[in-house]
Amino acid sequence: MNILTQTKTQTRTHTTNNTIDTTFVLFFLALEFGRTFGVLSLDNLLIGIALSSVMILPYWLKTERETFTNWMFGRSLIAAFGLFAGIIFNQSLGVILPSSFKYAPMTMLMLTAFLSCYFQFYAFMKIRVVK
Repeated sequence: MNILTQTKTQTRTHTTNNTIDTTFVLFFLALEFGRTFGVLSLDNLLIGIALSSVMILPYWLKTERETFTNWMFGRSLIAAFGLFAGIIFNQSLGVILPSSFKYAPMTMLMLTAFLSCYFQFYAFMKIRVVK
């Protein structure tokens, strides 16, 4: 009977740092947005909404907090660099790079988004032994 009354509780600490993988997703999303910059389409509207959400939402997933303005400043610099690199990349297609490279930013975006989801789900569902 003593076994039934004793219970062990385990607290899960989520100590993974998801800033790195979402930073790569942010950069490649901004690169794709910069590649298609100047074209008014539904795709660009959706990419812009996704870009703003990838910039802001990972702030609330972090365990250690920094000020929101510092977070947004850093993420805005990464997004601006990706946007600028995407514009330069689009200008270099057909001149310096072959035209078939125009799908490279979206390919890299899908790869990094897949890896980011994998890392997030692995950290969330990792089996922990109760001691």
